[in-house]
Amino acid sequence: MKMDVAHKVAVVTGGARRGGKAIALALARSGARVIITFNTSAAEAAITVGEIERAGGQAAALPCDQRDPGAIDRLFDRLRQDFDQLDILINNAAIMERKPALEITPDDWSRVMDTNLRGPFFIAQRAAQWMIPGGGGAIVNIADLSALQPWPSYLTHTISKSGVVAMTQALALALAPSIRVNAIAPGAVLKPDEWDDERWGRTIAALPLPRKGTAEDVAEAVLYCVRSDFMTGQTIVLDGGRSLKA
Repeated sequence: MKMDVAHKVAVVTGGARRGGKAIALALARSGARVIITFNTSAAEAAITVGEIERAGGQAAALPCDQRDPGAIDRLFDRLRQDFDQLDILINNAAIMERKPALEITPDDWSRVMDTNLRGPFFIAQRAAQWMIPGGGGAIVNIADLSALQPWPSYLTHTISKSGVVAMTQALALALAPSIRVNAIAPGAVLKPDEWDDERWGRTIAALPLPRKGTAEDVAEAVLYCVRSDFMTGQTIVLDGGRSLKA
């Protein structure tokens, strides 16, 4: 049977702002109890929780620097204290750093890989250890178009998100049939902070579907992945057709 999101417990990492916030709001509107994690965005997390609660939903925010395995342990200790189940995990939190390939340092590498790949893996592992005895669940990893179409100016981001796609496929096999694991690879949805409006506009205008994607588009795809009972190990590309062009 397709998963009914109502009354399920969902964790959205990095759910305080931008795309994570849209995902958290969409899950809450569908009736899930939503826990968002944050690292440096405590104020935004409180705002997001307030929005969900004012709309009649249930939400909480918990701190977690997912680069730190100890912080992940503390997160799940707290979750198990406050909730009797975990049904949905959205691995959304990530960072994106632009730097020439020949200037990337070991610290740069570790910071991005620990945030974008190691952290999501161990969060998924802890979630699965809880989900399987509870009857299963769904994990959705937020990848990126760069995983399929490399961006050399964002090399660490590209490599980490390629790893997220591979992780999605491997976990889908390892955790089946109890847990379905899928990924979303957004394209031109949220303008990178360092891009100006002119560059962003040119990118959008060149798409086969020349409109900016939205965080809500990603959230709808996440809901589809959560609900679908016959899809696992897949990466849904939301890019307005960008990946079809040379």
